[in-house]
Amino acid sequence: MKTVNHWIGGKTVEGASGNYGPVTDPATGAVTTQVALASLEEVDAAVAAAKDAYATWGTSSLAARTAVLFRYRALLDAHRDEIAALITAEHGKVHSDALGEVARGLEIVELACGITTQLKGELSTQVSSRVDVSSIRQSLGVVAGITPFNFPAMVPMWMFPLAIACGNTFVLKPSEKDPSAANLLAELAAEAGLPDGVLNVLHGDKVAVDGLLNHPDVAAVSFVGSTPIARYIHATASANGKRVQALGGAKNHMLVLPDADLDAAADAAVSAAYGSAGERCMAISAVVAVGSVADELVAKIKERAEKIKIGPGNDPVSEMGPLITAAHRDKVASYVTGAAAQGADVVLDGTGYTVEGFEDGHWIGLSLLDHVSTDSDAYRDEIFGPVLCVLRTETYEEGVALMNASPFGNGTAIFTRDGGAARRFQLEIEAGMVGVNVPIPVPVGYHSFGGWKDSLFGDHHIYGNDGVHFYTRGKVVTTRWPDPADAPAGVDLGFPRNH
Repeated sequence: MKTVNHWIGGKTVEGASGNYGPVTDPATGAVTTQVALASLEEVDAAVAAAKDAYATWGTSSLAARTAVLFRYRALLDAHRDEIAALITAEHGKVHSDALGEVARGLEIVELACGITTQLKGELSTQVSSRVDVSSIRQSLGVVAGITPFNFPAMVPMWMFPLAIACGNTFVLKPSEKDPSAANLLAELAAEAGLPDGVLNVLHGDKVAVDGLLNHPDVAAVSFVGSTPIARYIHATASANGKRVQALGGAKNHMLVLPDADLDAAADAAVSAAYGSAGERCMAISAVVAVGSVADELVAKIKERAEKIKIGPGNDPVSEMGPLITAAHRDKVASYVTGAAAQGADVVLDGTGYTVEGFEDGHWIGLSLLDHVSTDSDAYRDEIFGPVLCVLRTETYEEGVALMNASPFGNGTAIFTRDGGAARRFQLEIEAGMVGVNVPIPVPVGYHSFGGWKDSLFGDHHIYGNDGVHFYTRGKVVTTRWPDPADAPAGVDLGFPRNH
């Protein structure tokens, strides 16, 4: 059986703890790989390698850093299909989704290639007689990233390229459910010329996570995952004096007004709710239909959802793959059956779905729930699967109030032809990312990604300007130099004497 080991100090390091976790092919249900789970001693080794590398990388020139990153970008581009294939094999998402994930990660690598402009300081001259003040940004040291299973390549690339471009060294702890893509990212970085120890990949479970959160040589921690874990990461790392950005869960709403293009809204709802099997924090999981449009909108969503082809991610005709584990599949299914018991109208029931020839895979079909109440479990919880809830309100104001009452505030969208309504919505809605006739408003790389409320713990969003600020700290320098004409007697600098 294949074993995924750690990448520490520029080379593969075999796991020494004796503990391994299973990695499953979600399409077949078969365990194909085992991943080494780090001990605290291995956490120490990874952090030590990063700390040693920081001694030279932290003082390296911007030109040297960006030269590596430009080569890295070219290698990632050349290996897109290979990275995507690893994602499909261990996560289950279809190949086109996996390629899209790599492309979005590449955006941040490209941003990191231009870090020279992001790190420019400020200068004010003559703030007082012969006094200048400048502001600079400097790296932190060793930083860590803890990333989720649903985007095993993209989310790491949201973190470490910017971190190392800013002069830090990095320890990545990816999900143990689909670890192989992270190792390939590190190997390609080494091929691009990244010095040993600048990027390390440490596989593990809670032991490794807690080891990083408590390690005195880790200056900052980035995290993407569920809200309960994000809250824990933030509390623990902050208590240890670390800088933290912890992105949590979501329950993203899409408000559909009576004047909306319902065909466009239905297309958007299907792609946003069921793409990547709903395993993404920016999925639309609740549609709020205003006024009389609900019946027609639900019918259009149902018509489109029934045509989605579900199958193995490496099958070119598949449009949606399996869920990551059997346990997660069962949990998602329980929300559909529970919604029926709590009064929802189950328009589509995806539970019990199987794919011929792959009966042991982690399959679930698309579910569509109408007349969902705000106190039902299917509405309150982040399901993280292909389940779309439809709620109905009579007015725009009721819809916005319903959405703002959610404890989550990650992403949201409005579908309307009315510019005035859209403008009100983007100002009144309590969420960090807003789409106007765009169902999944994930910002481009040079704008930052992050939510509000229980979707974010910490002050910084990820990547973009916030990412650069997170991975650096400011320093202000006030300088006064005497005029050379005032040099002491006997020192001739070629300037005329004032006296």
